[in-house]
Amino acid sequence: MLTRLLPRSLILVATMWLAGCATTPSGPGWTTLIDGEQGLANWTVIGDANWRSQDGTVMADKGTAGFLVSPASYQDFTVYAEFWAATDTNSGIFIRAQNPSKIAADSSYEVNIWDIRPDPSYGTGAIVNFAKVPVPLVNKAGGQWNTMEVTAKGSMITVKLNGVVTSTLNDNKFTRGPIALQFGPGVNNVTGGPIKWRKVMIKPL
Repeated sequence: MLTRLLPRSLILVATMWLAGCATTPSGPGWTTLIDGEQGLANWTVIGDANWRSQDGTVMADKGTAGFLVSPASYQDFTVYAEFWAATDTNSGIFIRAQNPSKIAADSSYEVNIWDIRPDPSYGTGAIVNFAKVPVPLVNKAGGQWNTMEVTAKGSMITVKLNGVVTSTLNDNKFTRGPIALQFGPGVNNVTGGPIKWRKVMIKPL
């Protein structure tokens, strides 16, 4: 077998690379919000994060906190994202936000990206305050490219990280609203690691 001929380090690198790869959605109905070329054109920026286009991504790595908010509002949809995060990155995808000028976990569903969250039960792959993940974390995002897919249809929400279902929710508290991408503060409000988005697409259902 080929794996017998490869050094263990190369096999590990290949495995990590494949973990962040998935077939990019195609077909009718998909709208591309980030693709490495559009920059911030499809987003409203709030907060003080230093969002910018760099190396084919939209990224932030400084600031207290900030969001990219979609001008459009969505009810039932699937959002697909490819992102890179560090181990200490605090980020996430907020959906059905009720107040586009003040994105928060108590006024939207926050699909979390934060491997070292102080309360790990709402760490990476969880829906903060609504759907926990097992502790210690089984699925982590730090140090690699990842895919995240969030499907919201009626009261049902499903989160997939790198093709694995990490959380599900049946709740109708928030039924419609914009989506938002986060750069958040790290542990004890120190600056966390960067977040890089190279692909974000959405399809109404």
